[in-house]
Amino acid sequence: MIELQQLNKSFGPIKAVDDLTLKVEKGTTVGFLGPNGAGKTTTIKILTNLIGATSGRALLNEVDVVQDPKMALAHVGAVVETPEFYPFLTPVETLSYLGRIRGMSPQDISNRTNEVLQQVKMEQWRSTRIGKFSKGMKQRLAIGQALLHEPEILILDEPTSGLDPRGMVEVREIINHLKKEHYTIFMSSHLLGEVEETCDKAALIDHGKLLVYDDIDSLGKLTKVMKLEVVGSSAIADSVIGRISALPSVVRVARANQQTLVVDYEGSVESRGDLLKGVQAIGVNVVSFSPVGLPLEALYMDLVKESR
Repeated sequence: MIELQQLNKSFGPIKAVDDLTLKVEKGTTVGFLGPNGAGKTTTIKILTNLIGATSGRALLNEVDVVQDPKMALAHVGAVVETPEFYPFLTPVETLSYLGRIRGMSPQDISNRTNEVLQQVKMEQWRSTRIGKFSKGMKQRLAIGQALLHEPEILILDEPTSGLDPRGMVEVREIINHLKKEHYTIFMSSHLLGEVEETCDKAALIDHGKLLVYDDIDSLGKLTKVMKLEVVGSSAIADSVIGRISALPSVVRVARANQQTLVVDYEGSVESRGDLLKGVQAIGVNVVSFSPVGLPLEALYMDLVKESR
């Protein structure tokens, strides 16, 4: 559904996208993950024909977005950067206006307006002026306008950026609902937890280069170092920290508080049991032993560090 072929984009001496090749299969939700300035928005702008690539190709439904943008984007809905609307219009008026621009019939606009406002949980504000909306409400309406013409592909550029926690949860709920309806979703983000919560696969980029692309579960197993929290039933002596540091595959041990240690461990998931036995053998009465943070976070930090 989405294919990038050796895509490059330079702004003078700065290479924003660097030989990026990527395929997104039908019905898949892909998180396009990277730090600020990694090239995410530039890639999305090329995909949606807002800017041109220096070299390479971007295809939607096997149609080149440069050679035939109207055909390529006919079945695509997109939210790029911060959405803004005419503040004096209501959601119904806005969707009617945008539907007419797309060439939809009045009946189709009316039917789809009701459906998309329900999808993005905006029915009760259908006749409220958008100037009164919060940023989260505008973001939901932006997703609604992207869905208006029943696209097969949905492209979202950091859909929860700048939202408060409640707004972030609401947008993520909408994305998870759209997943169940088998949309193909390509979503940029710099939030690791968001990608793990909403996406089937993740593509990690930095400095415009693709670092890794795989299923979320598979990526979580690729990290070299995991953080494990060890909580004792009482205060853990300083002398114990050095002995734990000497155990196999332990990289570093840090104290979180008197009863809690954080162990950086580069052994396999299967060998964690051996580490627990070793800690107990040293004399720590362990009451809790668990990973800290998200698996994708550890991999992300490993790869970004290596790419610099």
